[in-house]
Amino acid sequence: MIKAGLKWMFLILGTMIGAGYASGRELWQFFGQESAVAIGLFTLLFIISTYVMMMLSYKGQTIHYKPVLEKLLGGKMTILYDGMIFIYLFTTTVVMLAGGGAALIAVGIPYWVGILLISGCLVLLFIRGNKGVISINIIIIPLLILLLVGVLLKFGQTTKGLWIIDFTHQSNWTSAFTFTALNVLPLAAILGAIGREIKSKGEIWIAALGSGLLLGIISFLYNESLVHVGNDVMIYEMPLFALLKNYPYAMTFVMTVLLWCAIYTTAASGILGLVTRIKKVFHRPLWEIALGLVLIMIPFTTVGFAKLITILYPIYGILNLYS
Repeated sequence: MIKAGLKWMFLILGTMIGAGYASGRELWQFFGQESAVAIGLFTLLFIISTYVMMMLSYKGQTIHYKPVLEKLLGGKMTILYDGMIFIYLFTTTVVMLAGGGAALIAVGIPYWVGILLISGCLVLLFIRGNKGVISINIIIIPLLILLLVGVLLKFGQTTKGLWIIDFTHQSNWTSAFTFTALNVLPLAAILGAIGREIKSKGEIWIAALGSGLLLGIISFLYNESLVHVGNDVMIYEMPLFALLKNYPYAMTFVMTVLLWCAIYTTAASGILGLVTRIKKVFHRPLWEIALGLVLIMIPFTTVGFAKLITILYPIYGILNLYS
């Protein structure tokens, strides 16, 4: 039970910790100053949302997200949200592809080469079906979390008073709702695809509590660090590099590779939600569907990573509040 629960926990974290989150751009977009209470509220809401969706998937023994939507929203709203979730997964995966290109610029790899590299790796991953997505998260996400938390704690040690919270100035608490809502639909898509593989309620508790608490802690550490270097954040397309600017190049290189891997796992989760839904219509191997999707997505990456997040994420955060 514990092993299975951790497996789902890392799948959830792999869905969350992608280009927007791991780079700091998504946190900076929604939180920033006076957001400690907002992050605590987000943690609670995320745990509840994850638990509910996993229970619905488990009870329905689902293999894609539509049955979960029907339970959450009812028949009429499901039609609307089925289309919305498909568009959402498509556009956010485009953001991940753009992030895959932007991340590698820091180590001298051209933007388009990075996009083609992550696209090719995504298609190859689905040769094993959805097992490949689950396996890659178990390998990459623990290492990414350890290194990211290590960087944030090291930054905190050299910055006096960084973790002190002033509870009299917490005006940004409402951001917790839009930030949680932003992540509801991709989670529904991913958790709906694994319902048949969940074997017990214990797995659900481990996955929901573990992922929520880890995300809450990391979000707080990350956000407070970014607030301290707020003037530098606007210079970097990926705010993480504002924290790493005084570190040796070797650390920047390692974090760039792991950031790229986080982007990869989130893109894989997005593709998983899409291909499991499309397979009900086209009945083709998952890797063929993935290839077709990636080829359609690549032209949209010309908009740029930071601009895509700035435009799309707040819109989806508001639209998702209903669900």
